[in-house]
Amino acid sequence: MMGGLLMTIFAMMAGGFLGAIITLLAVGFVLLMLMTKDKHGLSALQRLSTIIGWQRAKMAKHNIYRSGPLGRTAWGKFQLPGLAAASQLSEFQDSYGRPFALLFYPSTRHFTVVINAEPDGASLVDEEQIDVWVAHWGQWLASLGHEPGIVAASVTVESAPDTGIRLRREVNHNIQPGSPAIAQAMLAEVVQSYPEGSALVSARVALTFKGTDRNGKRRKEEDMGRELASRLPALTQSLNATGAGAARPVTAQELCEAVRIAYDPAAAVLIDEARGQGMAPELQWTDVGPAGAQAFWDKYRHDSAWSVTWQMSQAPRGEVFSSVLSQLVAPHADIDRKRVTLLYRPLDAATAARMVEADKRNASFRATTTNRPSARTMAEARAADRTAQEEARGAGLVNFGMIVTGTVMTAEQIPDMIAAIDNLGATARVLLRPAYGSQDSAFVAALPLGVVLQSHLSVPAGLREAL
Repeated sequence: MMGGLLMTIFAMMAGGFLGAIITLLAVGFVLLMLMTKDKHGLSALQRLSTIIGWQRAKMAKHNIYRSGPLGRTAWGKFQLPGLAAASQLSEFQDSYGRPFALLFYPSTRHFTVVINAEPDGASLVDEEQIDVWVAHWGQWLASLGHEPGIVAASVTVESAPDTGIRLRREVNHNIQPGSPAIAQAMLAEVVQSYPEGSALVSARVALTFKGTDRNGKRRKEEDMGRELASRLPALTQSLNATGAGAARPVTAQELCEAVRIAYDPAAAVLIDEARGQGMAPELQWTDVGPAGAQAFWDKYRHDSAWSVTWQMSQAPRGEVFSSVLSQLVAPHADIDRKRVTLLYRPLDAATAARMVEADKRNASFRATTTNRPSARTMAEARAADRTAQEEARGAGLVNFGMIVTGTVMTAEQIPDMIAAIDNLGATARVLLRPAYGSQDSAFVAALPLGVVLQSHLSVPAGLREAL
């Protein structure tokens, strides 16, 4: 506001009254675009900048990707597109002798490890046990703020149709030739009928660390691999108490298979069949990208499937129970594959204390500037005061977000998938907004690859939040 007044005064001094009027109208128009916001909290200026950026990328054909020997890349490999294009994959062993994959992003100097979880689920579990899991999960998130060098964390829950190949392999491996015929017939019927309509649910946790030491010196992959090898056992063991089951690091081969299936879901059957025959496919990191991909304004086409990605613009208000996301992460008949990714950015103790005190002052100021404050304003002030008290008692502070990706095999299924996601978002009490103009980047961010979106913004995150 003060800058606009100064510009108006300078325009009057240089161009007279007419110049001052034109400058004042321009400044007023910009302020109006900043103040006009939709239900997702985006200003008109932000929406306009998104449209302009999308049109520029479309005119330059940056939304079209072709790889492989007949692609546009000079090296002829199936490299990952977009934000993960420059990523490098290596494998190390932790202190327990377990191999783990280590992702390196040269542009941001970030290193990512992925942990595979086997959630126990909440069915037939006492409420007291669920409360214990939730308490330990909150404690685990709070402990991330004290982990040296950690930048971000993400939890990806993916539901996909079960091919039934694993069940058939397990039954054929354990069946005895001399067993009764009726037992063999029953097992054969189970193998044929059980996979129909069943789903496979997997959960992965990605932890991203910065690749510099305390003095700001860059660290090599070998150095980070040795350091994380000694820290991974404690991180996986602490996850066991949160209901994540037997947590273990993801190997390089498993990560390659997961990313390959994400871009080409039709490859899931081939990979399962190869494993069923005892021939695990040996995928390289340069082979897991799509052969062709094209980003549209509101959807994403990649190899054999279509995907739409949403981002959370508003978290649930009021009291949040442990089952608030149960229907959102559960398999759905209208969605072939679905990924729900929770993004976390832990804050250190000093930054957390400064932020909660600033929020408390701002909320108190809004509540005391009027004689009749609204109920929402008073609730925000009480919530900010409770947050400050909890942080003073040692609780951690974490910025969080959520990305939801739905994948179908044909374009005709997209309307049904969009309607299903909209209904599931309402049951979870979250406000979801399609990632317009950045479907390809949002798709990568929803994968368990540890991509930190704030580090890839052309406009600094602090300036965007201020706008």
